Amino acid sequence: MTHNIYSEITPELKKLAAMSENSCKIDPQLYIDMDVKRGLRDLSGKGVLAGLTNISDVRANIIKDDILTPIHGELFYRGYNVRDLIKGFTSEDRFGYEEVTYLLLFGKLPNAQELASFRELLAFYRTLPTYFVRDVIMKAPSRDMMNTLARSVLMLYSYDDHADDISLPNVLRQCIQLISLFPLLSVYGYQAYRHFHFGKSLYIHPPGDDLSTAENILRLLRPNKKYTPLEAKILDVALVLHMEHGGGNNSAFTTHVVSSSGTDTYSAIAAALGSLKGPRHGGANIKVIEMMDDLRSHVSDPKDEEAVTAYLKSLLNKEAFDRQGLIYGMGHAVYSLSDPRERIFKEFVAKLAEEKGLQEEFELYSLVERLGPKVIEEERKIYKGVCCNVDFYSGFVYKSLNLPKELFTPIFAVARIAGWSAHRMEELSNNGKIIRPAYKPVGEDAVYHALKDRV
Repeated sequence: MTHNIYSEITPELKKLAAMSENSCKIDPQLYIDMDVKRGLRDLSGKGVLAGLTNISDVRANIIKDDILTPIHGELFYRGYNVRDLIKGFTSEDRFGYEEVTYLLLFGKLPNAQELASFRELLAFYRTLPTYFVRDVIMKAPSRDMMNTLARSVLMLYSYDDHADDISLPNVLRQCIQLISLFPLLSVYGYQAYRHFHFGKSLYIHPPGDDLSTAENILRLLRPNKKYTPLEAKILDVALVLHMEHGGGNNSAFTTHVVSSSGTDTYSAIAAALGSLKGPRHGGANIKVIEMMDDLRSHVSDPKDEEAVTAYLKSLLNKEAFDRQGLIYGMGHAVYSLSDPRERIFKEFVAKLAEEKGLQEEFELYSLVERLGPKVIEEERKIYKGVCCNVDFYSGFVYKSLNLPKELFTPIFAVARIAGWSAHRMEELSNNGKIIRPAYKPVGEDAVYHALKDRV
């Protein structure tokens, strides 16, 4: 490998970084003394009220006898319980992502004619500009698909004659185009990566106009374009569960913050992608897969509860896996008793495990789901309950579908672009001020000295 001076961290840079870190350190006690809500949440997990939204609602508590009481989590899109939405379209043997996208964007469930017209509109926009694959996606393919996706989104700005127009009809047009194109940008980016970095055959399949988003993802990815009905339907459910989660989640909040500045759609969505890329937000399911692989390599009998419990304790004590002190897939900023997305998803995951012959692996996941919260409560001082979250099983599903790990987070983005689009429309519709929260300075005043007098 050739030496890359642009990637080198020199001793001088290390010294400067240490100096910078020292100047940035703030006494943790000050956050308590000044009642600063780190992460915009208090110790009980209650978030600071930073805005209003009617797009979705995350419910984890109720007021009972004037006391905030945890409940099993519920998730609502435009007033509809997500469980009811999924039960509705799956019981009628339909795909739901397009229907729920319509709901998020327009505030109502479509009738049959409206849904058919919307699907046609998505199919119409599911075409990249001429030579875009050659000139953008094939050039310097990144090893990280989220960076590839963000770069492609920013490049689409150059192909849009009205890129900076933030009138609602134009922004809606841009958002629907991005919703349509995210599967292509993600999968084509991965195909270019594996071709140029590993010499694999390059597959650039055209999408099917009559296919759902979930079907197209599998069609675009697989060399033979084949998939089973159950595979496509479970991926569709995964997309619906991931497409929106309230205005306070990190990437939706990013969309609101950046949109409030008046910037263009491509910049706002690229910023949201940067947020989702972070392992504390969208990358957790990859960590779950890696953690479970490490568990199997260190526990000879995965049915031995004592051995599995001991491994989970070693995770928390920073003695196993990546030594970060975390059981990935456990805990959530809002939910304490249960994550509704995980509860809904698990019903479908069991069916997929049976079709794929992965019942034993599914049983291990179920065991960790049961033991994990207990271990955390025993080993850590916590201020609210701990439950399994949706990322715990989504990685298992994607692995069962033979999706590459590089696409786990981009597929999350394929789902969440619908929510981001709705939040961008909401921010622009309400003519709000630029979002600028307060930060209290805690440094001391300094006296200026001429350069010749500085030590």
